[in-house]
Formats: sequence, structure tokens, C-alpha cells
Amino acid sequence: MKKKVYFKTFGCRTNLYDSQVMMGALKEYDITLNEGDADIVVVNSCTVTNGADTHVRSYINQIEKKNDAKIFLTGCGAHTKGESLLQEGKVHGVFGQSEKLKIDTLLSTKKPFYDAGDLNFIDEAVVDDFVGKSRAFIKVQEGCNFRCSYCVIPYVRGDARSMEETKILEQIRRLALNGFGEFILTGTNVGSYGQDSSTSLAKLMKKISQIRGVRRIRLGSVEPIQIGDEFKEILDEPWLEKHLHIALQHTSPTMLKLMNRRNVYKQDRELFENLASRGFAIGTDFITGHPGENDKLWDEAMLNARELPLTHIHAFTYSKRDGTPSAHMKPEVNGKIAKQRLHEIESLIKEKNLEFRKSYKSNLIVLIETKKDGLYHGLDQHFNKIVLESKEDLLGNWINVESYESKKDYNYAKL
Repeated sequence: MKKKVYFKTFGCRTNLYDSQVMMGALKEYDITLNEGDADIVVVNSCTVTNGADTHVRSYINQIEKKNDAKIFLTGCGAHTKGESLLQEGKVHGVFGQSEKLKIDTLLSTKKPFYDAGDLNFIDEAVVDDFVGKSRAFIKVQEGCNFRCSYCVIPYVRGDARSMEETKILEQIRRLALNGFGEFILTGTNVGSYGQDSSTSLAKLMKKISQIRGVRRIRLGSVEPIQIGDEFKEILDEPWLEKHLHIALQHTSPTMLKLMNRRNVYKQDRELFENLASRGFAIGTDFITGHPGENDKLWDEAMLNARELPLTHIHAFTYSKRDGTPSAHMKPEVNGKIAKQRLHEIESLIKEKNLEFRKSYKSNLIVLIETKKDGLYHGLDQHFNKIVLESKEDLLGNWINVESYESKKDYNYAKL
């Protein structure tokens, strides 16, 4: 009988993709979706914040207490915390993202090991299924050439490089044949796709849209400067999600300079207003409590945030990462104040999201992803949650919802 492997994935969509690559590469082991049945647990880790590192360590401690499963660590945390976890005997093996196709060999290694791999690798894998998912995540690039002062990710993912277009299109064709209709393009810095190969994200998306079975294309986070004229030409295409996640990180011009960001608030506002006028919901990333963020700058940031037509936010408090310029900046912001600011901006965008959903009067196009407590859950074209009550089995189906009620955190409909 084959041993069973459970994959625990932390962090971004790129990690979700990498976990699927590992699942697809397994030949000598069986995959289990039940953690309690696992003989082996592969932890695909995130290290973007101290909190992310803590969650990973906490999870590993829980597994140690629950069962005798052998634990392996991969993902971004392999480069920052892997050696210490190995030395402590918390994990049996540590391997970098470039080694994931060797998963059978790695899991069979008898002695504890550390294999950081190659930060310049380009994925050769082709994924033709996503276990337990209704939507497919497609990694189109890896790494980042930006050097934001607070960010450790370029040092654990390497510089930006694009996947081969033929590989991307091939796996989307396979996934579409297997019934997937929604594709999320992901990577460390998605908008940089093609800069090293004389193409672009917009050109790639046009080619993807022509594949039979593709109904909706979503994007991971892109930078404001990456939405140029060529990208704007596809904004009205019916296959493009009506939601864009555009990373700002802050709305105070002074803070953006301290963070070594490439975006400028005045231009950000013009871009966001243009997108909103074309019916887009807009999400962003935001950091509170970065060194130098005093009360005056925070008030300026909130004033600017109120002016922006934002509907979604991924906000988090600043986390000092060793080896980054921000780690040496002063004055530091009290953690309690950073959390208060986090809640303040989250509350603001939550209000804006409800206003957006209430003001939208047309149909919602929803892919039903899960069923919980007799109710179906999915996401519409604006990346808003919807909960549906129906006697029919809707799981995995596309639903056109004409009548619905906008509740505090989601839309609700009875079919």
C-alpha cells in the first residue's frame, strides 16, 4: 500500500500552483485531502511577514502533537527558516521551489536534508488538474525585479522571469478539456510577464481567451505602472474579470518614497477612476505601520484612500524582515497603533464594497465553488462573495443570478 501525502499550502496563489505541480508529479505516493490520514505532510510555506513564519511553525508543532507524520518544508520559508527548522528536528527535509518535480525522490530520502535549489529556475511542469478546486491557477512568471524596501520576496524567489508561452497555453488547453472555465494567472509579479521575452501579459491573455472552454480570466496582483495602453485595450473584453487587484501598498506620497515604490498617488487615482468608470471593482494591497508612518502621514493616507474607488483590500501590518532596507529605518511604529490603522482602512474599504454591491444593478455571473451547511458559495465577476440557496446541485456550475440581496459581507440569492 502506498503512503499517503497531505499538502498544506500557506500564502499566495503561486504557492497553490506549486502545490498542484507537486501533486501532479507524485507517482510513488497517494494524495490525501485528510490531514489525519497522512503518513507525510508537505508544508508549502510563506515568509512574507513574521506572522506568516509564525503560522507555519505553529502548524508544524500541531502536526508533531497529532500524529507521527514525516514533515517536509518547501516554499518561500524554506529559504528563510528552513535551516533552523531542520536543525531543531522539526522537519525531515527542506527543499526549494525549483526542486518540486523531484517530489517522489525527495519524500523517499532517508536522511534529513536541505536542498535550497536554484532561484533562477523556470518551471517546466504542465498541470492538467487542480485537486479540490473549481478554478485553475496558472503560474505565468516567477520572481520580481522590484526592490521595495520592506520586501524579502525577491531574495527568496529570485529576479523576474517568464514561463514559456507554449507551456502556459498547453496546460490551459488541458485544463479546459477537463472542465475548468475560470483561470487565475499568478506569479510573484504577474504584470512583469513577457518583459524578458518580447511579449506581454495582454498578448498572453488574448491568446488564452481564444482557447475553447475559457470563460473567465482573472489576474493576481499587478502594479499600477503595468497597466499601460496595451493592457487598457483589453479592458472591455467579456472574458476579462471585472475586478483588478492593483498593488498600491500605501496612499501617502511620502510613504511610497520611503517604501521605494514605483507608483505615484496622483497617477494611481487617475487610473483607478478610469477603471471604476468602466465598471471595475478594484482591490489593493496596503501596509500599515511601516517605519516613518507618523500620524500626519496616516491621516493623509486615509484621506486619499477615501477618494479612491476601492472595493477590496488585502491589508497587513508592517513586519520587519532581516536583510531589507526598511529593517533599519526609524522611527518604528508601535504595533498597537499599526493594528488600529489596519482596522481603520479595512473598515473603510468594507463600507466601499457594500456601496459598490448595492449600486450594481445588473446580473451576476457566478462560478459555484463550494457547498457549506446546505448553501452554495461562489464568486461573481467582481470577485465578490455570493451565497445561494437552491434545491438543485449547483456545485461547479456557472450561474446567472438576476435577483439578489446585498448583505454586509456578501450577496445572497434564493434560486
